[in-house]
Amino acid sequence: MHLFVFGYGYSAAHFVDSLDKHEVTVEAVTVRSRDKASSIAAHGLKPLVFDGEHPADGIAGALYRATHLLVSAPPGHEAPKGASVGGANARSGDPVLRWYFDEIAHGSPNLEWIGYLSTVGVYGDHEGGWVDEKSELKPRSERSKARVEAEEAWISLGETRGVPVAIIRLSGIYGPGRNAFVNLKNGTAKRLVKPGQVFNRIHVDDIAGATKLLAEKRLGGIFNVTDDEPAPPQDVVLHAAEMVGAAPPAETDFASVDLSPMARSFYGENKRVSNEKIRQAGYGFRYPTYREGLESVKGDFDTD
Repeated sequence: MHLFVFGYGYSAAHFVDSLDKHEVTVEAVTVRSRDKASSIAAHGLKPLVFDGEHPADGIAGALYRATHLLVSAPPGHEAPKGASVGGANARSGDPVLRWYFDEIAHGSPNLEWIGYLSTVGVYGDHEGGWVDEKSELKPRSERSKARVEAEEAWISLGETRGVPVAIIRLSGIYGPGRNAFVNLKNGTAKRLVKPGQVFNRIHVDDIAGATKLLAEKRLGGIFNVTDDEPAPPQDVVLHAAEMVGAAPPAETDFASVDLSPMARSFYGENKRVSNEKIRQAGYGFRYPTYREGLESVKGDFDTD
């Protein structure tokens, strides 16, 4: 496996860290700033600075060598003047397709698999009902609508190129350094109560594991990568507080809280997301519910 990663963020970094470097060559990863590039280079990776607004040196060559491509860069602005793609690819606002559609669709002779990290937000609101990969997409927010367009563009590219594309739809991501214990310690944890509201979650290690399975098997299609148990968010915070003997924040009525438009939009979408398809593909979850997941990061509450 020769891997190229667009968007070396929290999830992609954990995926790369999970790989056996004796079996996998990481050709390059992209970041948005030179400061982050310097930090990553110190850990033995080859970072390329790509902000999505301009092409970057070194990317075309690394793509040429890649057998596997992971895309973790979200859709952004509309394609600027000078971008080489058209039609649906330009409308998607996807920064990778904006500048490297031709290299991926018609070059990259060794390419065998593409993975695209998306979000369960594309399903929109299903009033608490269960959804799977065949469910109707009802995105509400502009960011979720952009994700749907980007998914479609990547699937189309895969058909053009003749390689499998795995659309990996993620629920709320947590893991080391990003969890309820960190929020409890920082005093930012909240227990907002909206009757009937549930969310799915996914531990970053399970994102890495499921992505690795799909990459190694060269599997394409749409996969929900999410835990087994959608739960009210206030219950997760309470459970975390009880685990470490911390005083839980008081429950607060959702309707009375002043939230940002983005935060409020999350609560406007209520659904239970099935992970049966990725299980049938052969993946066994390390952290099937938030209980096991929180146990794995409990030390974050005590870390200085």
